Formats: sequence, C-alpha cells, structure tokens
Amino acid sequence: MKHLYLFFLFMLAAFGVASAQNGTNFTGTVTTTASAPLSGATVSLLNTNYATTTNQQGSFTFKNVPVGSYTLHVSSVAYAAISKNITIGAGNQPISIQLSEESSRLDEVVVTAQKREESAQQVPFSISTLSAKQVQEYKIWNLKDITAIVPNLYSAGPGDDRNVTGLRGVATTSYDPAVATYIDGVNQFSLDTYIPQLFDVERVEVLRGPQGSLYGRNAMGGVINIITKQPTNQTTGFAEVNFGSYGQKRISAGIRTPLIADKLFLGVAGLYNGFDGFYNNQFNNTKLDKQHSFLGNYYLKYLASQTFALTLNVKTYINRNNGPFALSGSPDDALANPFQVSQNATTKMIDNTLNASLSANYTGKGFNFTSNTAYQKNNRYYTLPIDGDFSPADQYSLINNYGPDFNKVKVTTQEFRFSSPASATKIKWTAGLYGFYRYAPTKTGTHIGADTAYLGVPFPNFSTINTNIERNYGTAFFGQVTFALAPKVDLTAGLRYDYEHKKEEVNGELRTDGGYVMVTQNDTSSTASFKAFTPKLSLAYHVSDANNLYATYSRGFRAGGISQLGADQSQPPLFAYKPEYSNNFEVGSKNFLLDNKLRVNVSLFYISINNAQVPTLVLPQAITVTKNAGKLHSKGAELELATTAIKGFDISYNFGYTHARYTDLNVPNNGSVVSLKGNRQVYTPDVTSMLAIQYNYRVTADVKLIARGEWKYLGKQYFDLGNNVEQKSYSLFNARLGVSTRKFDLFAWGSNLSNKHYIDYAYDFGASHLGNPRMYGVTLRTNF
Repeated sequence: MKHLYLFFLFMLAAFGVASAQNGTNFTGTVTTTASAPLSGATVSLLNTNYATTTNQQGSFTFKNVPVGSYTLHVSSVAYAAISKNITIGAGNQPISIQLSEESSRLDEVVVTAQKREESAQQVPFSISTLSAKQVQEYKIWNLKDITAIVPNLYSAGPGDDRNVTGLRGVATTSYDPAVATYIDGVNQFSLDTYIPQLFDVERVEVLRGPQGSLYGRNAMGGVINIITKQPTNQTTGFAEVNFGSYGQKRISAGIRTPLIADKLFLGVAGLYNGFDGFYNNQFNNTKLDKQHSFLGNYYLKYLASQTFALTLNVKTYINRNNGPFALSGSPDDALANPFQVSQNATTKMIDNTLNASLSANYTGKGFNFTSNTAYQKNNRYYTLPIDGDFSPADQYSLINNYGPDFNKVKVTTQEFRFSSPASATKIKWTAGLYGFYRYAPTKTGTHIGADTAYLGVPFPNFSTINTNIERNYGTAFFGQVTFALAPKVDLTAGLRYDYEHKKEEVNGELRTDGGYVMVTQNDTSSTASFKAFTPKLSLAYHVSDANNLYATYSRGFRAGGISQLGADQSQPPLFAYKPEYSNNFEVGSKNFLLDNKLRVNVSLFYISINNAQVPTLVLPQAITVTKNAGKLHSKGAELELATTAIKGFDISYNFGYTHARYTDLNVPNNGSVVSLKGNRQVYTPDVTSMLAIQYNYRVTADVKLIARGEWKYLGKQYFDLGNNVEQKSYSLFNARLGVSTRKFDLFAWGSNLSNKHYIDYAYDFGASHLGNPRMYGVTLRTNF
C-alpha cells in the first residue's frame, strides 16, 4: 500500500509537470491608489499552486497558466486585501491592481472553510475570521482567548492547558470535543493531541454550526481552522518578545525562505512561553502553577511544478507545568480567597506532543487533488501523585506515571480529496475519502490516604489502579456540490457517511502500600460500532457582489464510545453510548457597505440535539462515565460589525445570544434518576459580546501611533447540569498603546484592567478555576 501511494504521487507529479507546459504567461502590476509601485505584495490564483510576490517595480508574472477563469487575490502589509475575478487566455494584456490603505477599506478575506479558497462573504453559513494582524491586536496567545471575540463561543480550561470549547450551546463535556480544531489541515483529534498555543498565524477561521458533511465527527458545534504562515519565494521573518506581570515571558521568532528559487522552500518558527504562576499554595507557601513550554513549527515545501506541490509540516509542543489543576474546592472558596489554594500533593506535569503531516497538492485543468497524511502523538503524565481532593488533607491523590507504555496517545489520519478545478464556474464540487486509527493506553491509580476514615473508607493507604486500552478506527466518504441555478442563486448539497469501530480493554486492581495486590476487575474487553449520515443543504442569493443572503440546513454528530473503568462497581465498565446527533437551521445576511468601509453580518440559528451525551464524573478516580440521557434545543442570534468609516478609527463589535436548554434530561443520583428538564446547557453564557475601538494616528509615512481599548462582556452561565455551579455576568477591559513602524512595533498592554475575579472553569462537583487576574506587559516585534 505504501509503494502504491508513492507511485500515485509520482504519477501526479509527472502529470503536473507535463500539464504545466500547456499554458500561457500572465503578468501584472500592483500599485497604491497614488500609483506608486508596491513591492513584496503577495499575489495568488485561488485554488491553484500559482503564488508569487511583486518585485521592486510592483510587477509579477505567472508562467504556463492553463487558459480559464480564476480569482486573483492580492494582499500587502498595511493595505487592504482584494480579490478580483479574471479570465486568462492567449494574448492577455497585463493587469493592473490598486490596493487601498487598510485604514480606508476592509480586507476581502479568503477562507478555506469549504475546503477550497473563496471569499468569506460568499460562504453560505456563519464564519468568523481573524487575520494575523487581528491576532496580534487582540493579543490572542491561546485558543481560549477567542472567547466572545467570536459570537456565542466560550472556551476555558482547569489549568492543565486543555481547553473546553462550546459554540452556540453545543459544549465539549468529554475528551471527544464538540468543536473540532484543525491546524494546517490536520484535525487535532482529541484533547490529548491538542495544541492550544497560537503564534506565526496567517489567519484563524471559526465555522459556526455543524460542519458534518465536510469535516465529520466532533464538528457539531463548529470548526476552528488555524492556518500558519507558509514559506514562499521571498525571504521573510519576525522576532517578538513579551514581558509581563507574574514573570510572564513570551519569546518567538521565525524565518521563511527559498532554498532553491521556485522549487524548495523552508519555514522555521519557535515559541517559548513561561510565567511564574498566579496561584499560591498555602500548604507549603509556594507558587503552584509555574510553567513553561516550547512550540516549534517547521515547514519544507517542494514545488515540483506550478501544478504539483509537496509540503512536510512538523509541530512539536513541549510543556512543563508545576501545578496543574490549581483548583479551589468550590466557587465560593475561589472568589473569597482568589488565587489561594491549599493542596498537600503537588507535582509537575510532563506534556509532549508531536504533530507531523505530509500534504500533496495537485491543481489541474480537469480537477484538483489533495492528499493529507498526518501522525499525532501525545505523552502526558504527572511525575508525582497529584491532589485529588484539592485540600491539605491526605485523602485522595491521582497517579498516572506508570512508564512509557501508558498514557501515550497515537493517532494516524489520511484524507484523499478531489475537487473541481479553479476555473470551474457553474458547478463546483468536492469529494473524498477519510480514515483514522487511534491507540490510547491509559493507566490511572487513585491513592487512598491516611485522612479518609471519616469518609467511610474501610482502611487507608492503598491504591485502586484502572487500566483502559482503547483502539478505534474509522472511515468516511463525503461529497459536496454547488450549482449555479441562476446568475445570482447558488444551491449547495453535501452528504457524508462515517463508520467508526471502537474496542476497549479494561483491567482493575487494588494494591496496598505494603505491596498486597487484589484483582477487582478481570481483563475484559468490548467493542462497539457507529454509523452516521450527515447531510447539508444551503441556498444562497447574491443580491450583489457586496450583499448576500443564505439559508442552510446541516446535520452534525459527535462520535459514540465506550465508558472507561472506574472504582465504583455500580457503574459498569465498557458501557457503550450512542453518537449524539444535531439538526441545525440557519438564515443570515452578509454585507459590505459604504464602499467596503463597513461590514455587517447577521444570523439566526436553531439547533435540536438528540441522544445528548451526558457525562458523569466519578470521583476521586476522575473517570467519566457517559450516557445518552437528554435532548437539547438551542436558538439564538449573532451580529458581526466592523468599520473603518471614521478616518483613523477601526471599530468592531461582535454580539451573540444563545438560549440553550434541555427539553429532556434524566441523570443518575444516589441510585435514583433525577429529571433536570428545563435546565440550561453548561459552558454556555447566554450573551457574549466584544467591542474593540482602535485609533491610528499617522506621524509620518512609516510611523503610526496606535491606541486600542476593548470591552468584553459575558452573560450568566452554569458549569453543572444541575445549574448549581454558576458564574454571573461580568465585564473585562483590555487596552493597548504603542507605536508601529515599517520594521518595528512597540506596545504596552494591560488585560482585565478592573482585576475582575470570575470563575473561568468549574467541574460539576464544584472545584473551580479562576480567570486570569489583571496583567500588564510590553511587546516588541520586528518583521523583516
């Protein structure tokens, strides 16, 4: 199979080299509105491998371009990007493109939401985009920082660098996420292989609503697409240093350069992040959550021809956390004594992640082809037992350092995708095959300490050790086609079929501190299989090039599974639960107004979820038993507004409202079943909003003074299905002030300026983690 795959790539490369000879040359120039040439502007033909940069005279050339219709996209630093439909044929005259300053026009953003490059305003469902510039302006260092920047999105974590993300009332409640995350086309398969840090980013796309037809499993709430910057024919680079409160140090640098002009390109970037921690451990009067990490991103791209490219991408994430799960016992404790805990068992978390992918991309006159092969591995454990009761008492602690054979997750994925060529106009289609294999051996021990007699434990000083070995694989077939029914009307239909097989093996034992071992659960295993069809249908009406209306139906699903083994014998191991399904209906309008100085996007949605997967956390073993126990309805509205209409001011406002309640919910409680019908969904603020105002004052042609203020508001939310653990509505204020030149940026910043104390994350039993306190810092960045 391996040799057949390599032969297939070789044939595509050979075909690409041959077809590249049958085309025509295409030239043009890029200038400012004052007709001054723009050097270093990026020029590309969407959905092809044709991309270049302009020379000192602002000129560019594409060689051997097949005759046909294309979309030309042009962007440059400090200028608003534009897209233009063109026709390339024999005898083309050079084209002239003018770019306006970014202060006078909004970008025309290109996204890959439907696995092809197209304007974000033309996509017939809600999508939020953040450019590289906006990622810096909002100071998005971690994926959870996009909370409220994207309407109806909430993301947080308990302090172990794994984020739980909810979108439109569809919330992640287990290791299988409800919002899928892709980095450079690779699915971050579960929270184990997840990389939360962001840097060297080209853009972030957030697709709101189920994306099952193209993305499949675990995209019920939506998809987060992260695209990092890739090397080109131009040598570019950056270096950035950040210093802030609590010993914050964030240092990054990168370079992208051609090794062989027009053929071989290299990209290397690295990020170091560390800080001294927010929490004090009163048990031993030390900092609890001091941590540091390193993230590397490495590219090697080979352009065999203008129609065939191979890209190798490797990402490494090395994280050390001296005090994960800095949790107070209850929300009241967390707010009464902010950032103060008392835990007798402290440890260091070792977290190593590797993501590697090989992408082959062919763009031809008859079709496009993409192959993406990815391998992910994560090894995560605590060097010493970690506190499980979040108190100074010797009651419960967790152990998972059982050697290299356990707590190491490995995932392999493969996608083959065919699509219509870039020149297609009336019918655009995508079809493909996807497969994965996951191996996850976990071994966790719960130590019962000396201070447990009053809890009813028959004897102290022993451990219950649970081994769960999971093997699962799956495959999917998918297709989507867009028909131009009329010059202004498009119909999109998609369908995906997923099959998934899971096998889990479990073993349980009790081991006293003196060495006596007793088997509590003999070796046993179970299998389960799941199938899912996820259709999609949308209708788009293009009132004009700048105004679009759409209506969309889509179905999503979250994969089923098998519950792990816990020490509670009343909870049977290997309990299979079904996939969770949703039906989503959405209508919306996307508009550019005032000659692209104002963007207004609005949407309404309704989601119905059946077979809702309701997890029950079994303590102190920290094992989650999941059952299909409810139905959920979620409805709401969203607004995204951005404008440069007032000279010198950039204003954006994003608003989301979600009404998400269970219409049927029955959960176990002390041997009985309790109805929680009517309760609100967890991790779902009823309101999210973000107002950002930035003033740019140009001192000279190359120097700008920039002042920025942000107001983030989050409404009331709950962290448990019983709606007992809550956080009332609150506001956060951020600011940024500095100077930006052609080569350097220097900024002072402050976040959570009012020093608001709020619950950022809580478990259903009450253990709570606070959001970050007030912080100040400075940022120095250079681009070359």
